[in-house]
Amino acid sequence: MHAATRTAIYRRLRAANPAPTTELEHHSPFELLVAVMLSAHTTDKSVNAATRILFPVANTPEAILALGVEGLKPYIRSVGLYNTKSQNLIGLCRQLIERHGGRLPGDRASLEALPGVGRKTANIILNMVFGQTQIAVDTHIFRVANRTGLAPGRTPRTVEDSLVANTPAEFRKDAHHWLILHGRYVCTARKPACPSCIIRDLCEYRHKTPAKKPTRRKPGRLARVIRAHGTPARTERGRRRRAGATSSARTGR
Repeated sequence: MHAATRTAIYRRLRAANPAPTTELEHHSPFELLVAVMLSAHTTDKSVNAATRILFPVANTPEAILALGVEGLKPYIRSVGLYNTKSQNLIGLCRQLIERHGGRLPGDRASLEALPGVGRKTANIILNMVFGQTQIAVDTHIFRVANRTGLAPGRTPRTVEDSLVANTPAEFRKDAHHWLILHGRYVCTARKPACPSCIIRDLCEYRHKTPAKKPTRRKPGRLARVIRAHGTPARTERGRRRRAGATSSARTGR
């Protein structure tokens, strides 16, 4: 894809959503870390349902650690793989307290050393909390980058490296949010909404979803009667004329 096309794509995405952000609900860097960690292999909706219950009770490393694994499970039961994530979250809180004074570390190595935190989660925290121009690649971004031609690649890491290298600097901070939202709501896995896509003419995807052809509505009963016999008024007058003609023939008038 030509650099000018990439720039045009991001300009349109920015115009449609000038201040993109995550759909995960949070009010602190730690809450964001917990929400992102829990979001692996599940939906943001499920995570938000869980954290709305959890965070009012425990929203610090110390408070969650005090719950323990078994005490934490009931709060995040709506989240996929909650048994494993309960163990990881307790381990994460313990490590934050013991190694970082309960605060989030600002370097990749320390973040990825936390239980349940991988490269994607670390990228999101480095981007949103520490202002670094990292681009996290999830399934949505992987799909959009390959379909559109923005950053084709066979693995999330190759797509990430390509996006970081080829995304203009002015868009790099928000690229993750634009692309994930585009993949979630427009460039979906099944039957992408190409006809209404704002970057349709710039996208290199060969199998775009065609616009729906206008369908002819099946006529109602009244319409079928009119088509066959004329309007009701004309039909009634016709019956009267026919009746009058028959009566005249019988009387010889």
